[in-house]
Amino acid sequence: MYVSPQRDGIAARCFFTRALATTKVTPVEVTTDKAAVYPPVLDELAPGTWHCTQAYANNRMEADHGQLKRRLRPMRGLKTNQSARIIIAGHAFIQNIRRGHYELGVDEPMTLRVMAAIDELALAI
Repeated sequence: MYVSPQRDGIAARCFFTRALATTKVTPVEVTTDKAAVYPPVLDELAPGTWHCTQAYANNRMEADHGQLKRRLRPMRGLKTNQSARIIIAGHAFIQNIRRGHYELGVDEPMTLRVMAAIDELALAI
């Protein structure tokens, strides 16, 4: 995740640089919306990567953000970039635990995975 006040070339470059450094792999395919800032940045940072901008191709990512938006609606949004970073990072962490991306609570059924992971983290602290 990357939070910035504007969606421009600088923000896109920061996001993709961080994503590529974190995963340490060059993707074969990148799916985004049709924003004009993405193609030049992707050509620079990941040459040879197919940039998919088909309609509805990013529905899985947008559906994931729907859960975050549902939680933020009663708060009437986030007021500062710092609070956005904190809330979004926490939400992403819980979603990754739920999906089994960490070795926390993986022996538990999906419905109990987050609770078991938090219990394991509490014991480690």
